Amino acid sequence: MTHIVVLGSTNMDLVAYVSRAPKPGETVTGREFRTFPGGKGANQAVAAARAGAEVSMIGAVGSDEFGTRLRAGLTGAGVDTDLLRTVDGPSGTAHIVVDDEGGNAIVVIPGANGTVTSLAPGDETLIATGSALLLQLELPLSAVTAGAEAARRHGVRTILTPAPAQPLPPELLAATDLLVPNEHEAAALTGHADPRAAAGALLRHVPEVVITLGSAGSLYAARGADPVTVPAPRVRAVDTTGAGDTFAGTLAVALGEGTPVPDALAWASSAAALSVQRPGATSSMPYRPEIDAV
Repeated sequence: MTHIVVLGSTNMDLVAYVSRAPKPGETVTGREFRTFPGGKGANQAVAAARAGAEVSMIGAVGSDEFGTRLRAGLTGAGVDTDLLRTVDGPSGTAHIVVDDEGGNAIVVIPGANGTVTSLAPGDETLIATGSALLLQLELPLSAVTAGAEAARRHGVRTILTPAPAQPLPPELLAATDLLVPNEHEAAALTGHADPRAAAGALLRHVPEVVITLGSAGSLYAARGADPVTVPAPRVRAVDTTGAGDTFAGTLAVALGEGTPVPDALAWASSAAALSVQRPGATSSMPYRPEIDAV
């Protein structure tokens, strides 16, 4: 069994379902409100665990009720939370509006996640045991960079989802093996709207790139090789929250098991396609037998 370590955020997702999102200054009436455990780090951890990996989570939750629920949700999914810190104060939250087309708009308030500015005792030792380290950008960049550099010291593959999109420090890029942006994040990072042009620009900084393209699938590019596009299953989306994290978590599992890249991308796309047909983030993520059956 492959071992995935996740250094990332945990948030409680506060989700309002509406026919359409409000415009600035406008009030709309929603039809439902729900809360789901989430956060990009926790989402990827649950996705990887359900896909069949042994998973360990590094991060922080608050001392509030949300923190208790977030830890319990990870533990219930089979994720090791021994190095998930509890800090005084509120947990992170994500305030999400989901429309009838399955699209979403999200405001993230870091809470406890903002306290993770560096690695704590034991974190690097745990990272060294992984086949991959999954990273995102909902923790302070100093901690993300420290995690990537620790993984590099121990020969552990680093997989970075650059979301929310922001400029990436050279030392983080230098310690990243695989960058997994969506097409909007890739454009924000490079200034290129065309995914192939964006991938080419990103390969100047990292050896491998996967750009997710929503319903169009994904684009893989590596130095010295021709880009490969892998289509995604055609489905009707109910809620796209967490789809990218489902993709990243299952992709890490497939690559850790030695699956060839095109097959790993197709498997991860199948998992993401299953997730968008269900509401919520971690609540929507499929288990391995479901993914294998697609």
